[in-house]
Amino acid sequence: MTSIQTDTDRLRITEIFLSLQGESRTVGWPTVFVRLTGCPLRCGYCDTAYAFTGGEWMSLDAVMERVDDYGVRHVTVTGGEPLAQKPCQVLLKRLCDQGYEVSLETSGAMEVAGVDPRVVKVMDIKTPGSGECDRNLFENLRYLTLRDQVKFVICDRADYDWAKQTVATHDIGARCEILFSPSHEQLPARELADWIVADRLDVRFQIQMHKYVWGNEPGR
Repeated sequence: MTSIQTDTDRLRITEIFLSLQGESRTVGWPTVFVRLTGCPLRCGYCDTAYAFTGGEWMSLDAVMERVDDYGVRHVTVTGGEPLAQKPCQVLLKRLCDQGYEVSLETSGAMEVAGVDPRVVKVMDIKTPGSGECDRNLFENLRYLTLRDQVKFVICDRADYDWAKQTVATHDIGARCEILFSPSHEQLPARELADWIVADRLDVRFQIQMHKYVWGNEPGR
């Protein structure tokens, strides 16, 4: 596993690109994605393993300039696991200060307490099917607000039942919005949709729209 350096004024970046947001509350909006390199998890369904290593060291100023060049108002900081690099917190604050609508995609295995409150946190809770269920930090739930979202990627019926119980046990619906997504090419989207409807479950069903438009092409 690659060690993540923690320079205070630069980040290791895999890619910065413009696309359409494929999931979460802002699905469909033109969005700049800042993908940070490195992740301490190895989820079985991960679709960004190319971001585990490599990347390019960039100053925070250079990252901000690249984002500014695209000229859109939505920015998503993602990974890998972006919070594995400490300067990510500074980047999030600078983006908010600049007036961007900022979201953070995080695994839920890193503490989110210090994230700027203006940032919309989209936090995974890892299901058993991910292979990383033991890495969940459920204490992170206390730092979520109604602006934030929790996402479960569902691999099979056992994952669905586990996620449904987890939502109830932690009363997640009272804290933030809940997203249930089928693991792409592992669980048919219709099966998950049918389970949610049958249970009248108070969660938002979502698919990864970008994969239906561009497939698994990196930088999309």
